[in-house]
Amino acid sequence: MRDLGEILAEVRARIDAACARAGRDPAGVEIVAVTKTHGAEVVKEAWDAGLRIVGENKVQEAAWKRPASVSGPMWHLIGHLQSNKVRHALELFDFIHSVDSVKLADRINMIADEIGAAPHVLLEVNVSGEKSKSGMRPEEVGPTVRHICEACPRVTVEGLMTMAPFSEDPEDSRPYFRRLRELRDAVEQEQGVGLPRLSMGMSGDYEVAVEEGATWVRLGTVLFGERPKAKAARPVADEGVVAGGLDSYSGAGPTYKILD
Repeated sequence: MRDLGEILAEVRARIDAACARAGRDPAGVEIVAVTKTHGAEVVKEAWDAGLRIVGENKVQEAAWKRPASVSGPMWHLIGHLQSNKVRHALELFDFIHSVDSVKLADRINMIADEIGAAPHVLLEVNVSGEKSKSGMRPEEVGPTVRHICEACPRVTVEGLMTMAPFSEDPEDSRPYFRRLRELRDAVEQEQGVGLPRLSMGMSGDYEVAVEEGATWVRLGTVLFGERPKAKAARPVADEGVVAGGLDSYSGAGPTYKILD
């Protein structure tokens, strides 16, 4: 198995080359190491290799994994956030990439006010219009930014996030990434706000995303290989949560159904 440091050096070289093609400074692109379905040991491996941001799709997986992991990384929620998990998400994550409605923004603000948090978020945009994807419509972004600025004092919106439709050809993702960047630029001008973050691009298309302006690329498979398969195990209860069975898919810990 290849060393993560070697893999990371290759990935960063590709990011540097994409930045050169686009006339960008590579310092403006950060990797979000997506460790979903891997155990806590992978978080340590990522940290030791120099990766400073960990991305998880599910609140219930981060609920056991973050306490079991090395301290140091920032934790980003990159998956869909249900309203009944907002409180736990604010306790676990340093950044939320997936705010997809005014209603969710309002709830985040309310819970943040209750617990004294000051969350930083991105708005998830369904640029492709696919029914299977989460995210607000592009035309909703401007009004949502305005609403957060006016009515959600606890919340700081820092940019936009999207997922391109799956394709074997990375170039197929380019129009969607470009549209997100152009949408961000238009909203900044219309609303008079700064939205410096663009979270877009995954293992199959991150170079194209960088060329189109990504500041965060969400990389899992290219760094850590294919995700482990789930292992069946006996449910385990824990104080304050309802167990949903084991595990991290690598056998390292339980996943939970968390009730807000």
